[in-house]
Amino acid sequence: MDVLTLSRLQFAFTIGFHYIFPVLSVGLGLLLVVMEALYLKTRLPLYHAMTRFWVKVFGLVFALGVATGIVMEFQFGTNWSAYSRYVGDVFGSALAAEGIFAFFLESGFLAILLFGWNKVGPKLHFFSTVMVALGAHFSAIWIVVANSWQQTPAGHHIVGTGTAMRAEIVDFWEMVLNPSSLDRVWHVFMGCWQAGAFFVISVSAWYLLRKRHHEFARVSMKIALVVAVIASMLQLVSGHSSAQNVAEFQPAKLAAFEGHYATDAPADMYLFGWVDESSGVVHGLKLPGMLSFLVHGDAGAPVTGLQSFPPELRPPVNIVFQAYHLMVAIGLLLIAISCLGLLFWWRKTLFDRRRFLWLLVASVLLPQVANQVGWITAEVGRQPYTVYGLLKTSESLSQVVTRGQVMISIIAFGLIYVMLFVLFIYLLNEKIQAGPDEQVEPERHRA
Repeated sequence: MDVLTLSRLQFAFTIGFHYIFPVLSVGLGLLLVVMEALYLKTRLPLYHAMTRFWVKVFGLVFALGVATGIVMEFQFGTNWSAYSRYVGDVFGSALAAEGIFAFFLESGFLAILLFGWNKVGPKLHFFSTVMVALGAHFSAIWIVVANSWQQTPAGHHIVGTGTAMRAEIVDFWEMVLNPSSLDRVWHVFMGCWQAGAFFVISVSAWYLLRKRHHEFARVSMKIALVVAVIASMLQLVSGHSSAQNVAEFQPAKLAAFEGHYATDAPADMYLFGWVDESSGVVHGLKLPGMLSFLVHGDAGAPVTGLQSFPPELRPPVNIVFQAYHLMVAIGLLLIAISCLGLLFWWRKTLFDRRRFLWLLVASVLLPQVANQVGWITAEVGRQPYTVYGLLKTSESLSQVVTRGQVMISIIAFGLIYVMLFVLFIYLLNEKIQAGPDEQVEPERHRA
């Protein structure tokens, strides 16, 4: 493989590993606010024990997120210096805002959240929990804004020529509120809330199956299940809105979603399939005209196909097709699981269905996989550009980095990340096995 391919694989690997942790930080942050608010309202020891337990898990997740995120930023200067020069003015402002308004807020109150239980009052501790959760959400906002600008650039002009060419901001808020920002921010938020909710559901189901911390697990699952249902349903809405945005501003990506090659013809929606990129034929089960209907409200409306673009300006179709359909399939499965859990709760049989509880234990993986393939859909679908329509990926690479250097760094990072992940799983298992610190009263007014 050449330097470009290796550098892309390195960035994909490092950001994919890193992205495991921020989504959990955002999702768990929301749940911590709900749990501690319930403690302040009821003063039940149950909610206090619950919050303290999940705060410990949050601290572990936060630490891994910070450690793995630093590597990404260094790659901009090592492997992608031409890209960094081009987008530096835009990214510099967005990442500075992330540092000032998000990371400092989150980390500034983190010490109180983790260690302030017996040092500050309950209301101040709750305020710290809210600030940490807001910081995690603000961090996601600014990162997504920066990435969204790559998808739908706005609020800038281009200065310089040749290798000195770069984008400069002319309207900060137009850059921030570029055409895809709001859709993508909400889509990411819902994915984070799902990840946090199903993580709590999974651990709670495990406790119930092992007949440990019974009341703790019941209430934790109920809280997380409500969040899971809301996030899963809203994810369907935000996904539809995001796809309509892609149809307007990135038509080649939308065509790759469904392997739609024909120019200005109605487009089908595939439930599953395989794209033969050499012939432009998709083999699979489809709903005729459904993509046209979802995008335009008319099953006969034309949708721009891949044949409208030169082959060199088309994304790798089959990768995008498979990642997109896996993301959608998992999203629908999460809706089904969460709504089924809500139905069993209403029927008062949720905690007695062992097979369903085992499904809930395994469900922790689904939001993570969906988030990963969602990013693959967005980023590979943008190819061959790093900044859509402006800067190609092949033009973004550093000229001084060699193939051997990238290969060595991939191996080194791979070994380090394997060790970090093993350490994370070990420490997480220790915390789960230990369970909540306090003995709690039975839940009052249990449904």
